[in-house]
Formats: sequence, structure tokens, C-alpha cells
Amino acid sequence: MIMDSGQIVAIIFVAFVIITLMAGIRQVPQGRHYTVERFGRYNRTLTPGLGLVIPYIETVGAKVVMMEQVLDVPTQEVITKDNATVRADGVIFYQVTDAARATYQVAQLDYALLNLTTTNIRTVMGSMDLDSLLSHRDEINVKLLSVVDAAASPWGVKVTRIEIKDIVPPADLVGAMGRQMKAERERRASILEAEGQRQSAILKAEGEKQAQILAAEGRKEAAFRDAEARERQAEAEANATKLVSEAIAGGDPAAVNYLIAEKYVGAFTKMATAPNQKVVIVPAEMSGLVGTLGGIGELAKSALGGGDAPARAETPKRPWSDPKSKE
Repeated sequence: MIMDSGQIVAIIFVAFVIITLMAGIRQVPQGRHYTVERFGRYNRTLTPGLGLVIPYIETVGAKVVMMEQVLDVPTQEVITKDNATVRADGVIFYQVTDAARATYQVAQLDYALLNLTTTNIRTVMGSMDLDSLLSHRDEINVKLLSVVDAAASPWGVKVTRIEIKDIVPPADLVGAMGRQMKAERERRASILEAEGQRQSAILKAEGEKQAQILAAEGRKEAAFRDAEARERQAEAEANATKLVSEAIAGGDPAAVNYLIAEKYVGAFTKMATAPNQKVVIVPAEMSGLVGTLGGIGELAKSALGGGDAPARAETPKRPWSDPKSKE
């Protein structure tokens, strides 16, 4: 079938309308925003879902990722406050909050954030000495985050985190730090050892003090006991002397013999048991001692209510000598 010119124009017109309608429909994926430009000027932003634009008048300008993104900060050299050179690198986490400002307020957003973070790393870390730099990373991260986030806010960007990944001092500084750490640990060990010795000495002195106190209390108690024993012994001797005196006053000669025999036997016992005595010489005859013993026996019988005193024992014919003298 041959179509005339009117039909051809109608078909072309229908096809043009369909193409125009299809060009005016935009599908925006999740996590992205599209900017719409009308005659090259920003007009509005398309959010995820179906969006409409006016064909041939409006166009999609930029397709902005609204999800959180990550940038690696390359390694750079930093001079600290105490003139130590270290190498540091990091990572940036950011999220675009306004697609229009992120597109039209700054060119090359990633490059701008990277350079902004690099310069502030040098500024913040350069204001600290090496020891603080190595031991206060959290403080460095907080300072960097506050500075970079404030600077990136006009670009429609929210910097969520900045982390310093690694700080590498020079090799000679690492060795010096190792020696310093070793010396510090040795110093602490010496202090702990000295403290232990001090505590040991204190405890030992306290123990000796308590021992001396207990010993003194023991000697005190023993002295009291000895004094009491001597007092009782003195009372017993006084009573014995009193009884002997009363017997003598009553005219009993056996009491005199008892007193003399007691002293005689006591003196002879001390002389015989002396540690430096090897030979015992008795200058007196044993008859006197035997007679004295007989007097003691008579006194005992009289005290017990016995009968007449027995006859005096016979006097030995030869003097007595200590058996130890034969050794």
C-alpha cells in the first residue's frame, strides 16, 4: 500500500511525540540525586524515583551520589612542634547533603576535600610535639574533623569521620624511643625493687619490735615469778628459822644440831658440785657430820612425837673422800 505525504507526516509526528515524552521522563536510582538545568541554569533537583523534565528546554546537569563516601589521604611528611619529621596518612568519610551546592559551589569535590584535609593534617599535627602526636590520635582526629567539616559545610558536604591511619617516625627516632622506653622501664623496676626492699625492712623492723616487746613482757613476767618464788622461799626460811629458834629457846639441843647440819651439808654440796672442782678434800672427820645427822634424826622424831633418840652412830675409823677424786 502506497502512503501519501499526509500519512507520512502523521507517522513522523507521532514518533516525535513518543520520543519527546520518553525524553521527558527520568528514573533516578536510590542513593543519587540529579540536578535539572533549564537553558544551562540550575532549576531543581530530582530525588530517587520517576522525575519529569521538559524536553529540549531542561536537561539533567549532574548525577550526585548521596551515600557516604571514602577518600584515602596519601602519605605525607609532617614536621612536629619539636622539629621531628614524621610520615602520616589517613582516611576521610563524607556524605553529600545538598546536591546543588556540591555541584555548583565547588569544582572537583573529591580533590578539594583531599587538599583541605592534607593541609589541616599538617597544621594540627605540626602544633604538637612528637610524644603527644603518638599518644593522642583521638585528639588529632577530633580537631581535624571539626576544622574540615566547618570548611566543607558551604559545599553541601558533611564530613562524618577523619582517621589518621599511621604515623611513622624516622628510624633513628624509633631507636631512640626504644632506648628511652627501656630506660624508663628499668627505672620503674628499680623504683619498685627499692620500694619492695623498703617495705620488707619496715616489716622486718616491725617484727623485731614486736619480738622485743614480747621478750620484754616475758622477762617481766619471769621476774615477777622469780620474785614471788624468792618471796615464798624467804617466808619458808623465816618460818623454819622461827621454828628452830623456838626449839632452841625451849632447850632442845637437836634444833641447834639441825641448823648446823643444814648449813654444813649445804656448804659441802656446793663445794662438791662446783664445775671447776676435780678433787674434794675433807679437812674434818666424818664423825662430826654423822653426829650432826643423828641430831637431825632426833629432832625429827621429837617433832613427830617419837620416843627416845637412838644412840649416836659409831665414828668411822678413816676419813671419807669424794669418789670423783679417784678419777
